[in-house]
Amino acid sequence: MTPDDPPGEPGTPGLRPVSPLEQALHAARALVLADLVAREVAAADVVSLVEESVTHRRWWVEQWPDGAGFLAGLVAQDVQDALLERHGRWPLCPVCGTGDPHALDVEPELGPDPHWVCHKAGVKVAAVGRLGGSAPS
Repeated sequence: MTPDDPPGEPGTPGLRPVSPLEQALHAARALVLADLVAREVAAADVVSLVEESVTHRRWWVEQWPDGAGFLAGLVAQDVQDALLERHGRWPLCPVCGTGDPHALDVEPELGPDPHWVCHKAGVKVAAVGRLGGSAPS
């Protein structure tokens, strides 16, 4: 063991455990990226929007660590808002086949276990991060 090795982890100089806040940020990033990929909108400029949100939310969760469980929904909402300004509504509702196209909403707006919801049809479409493989409930 060298002086640079973290306690309990011989042979891994400079490697430090990832904090729970960083783990929550990485998880939120991964979930939102999964939804962007599922809806085929994960272009470089869109992925940059995710990174901007994660940077902003890092400060937010450092101020309020108890909010770590809310990060996935908040990052999803941040990206949704940024996409609306730059590209249009996202994600479009896959449930309603008639009428004007509309975006899904994140529910709860501030809470754990966020889902994409169609308020028009009154259904949960998918958990955040699961747009590619979920049936509406």
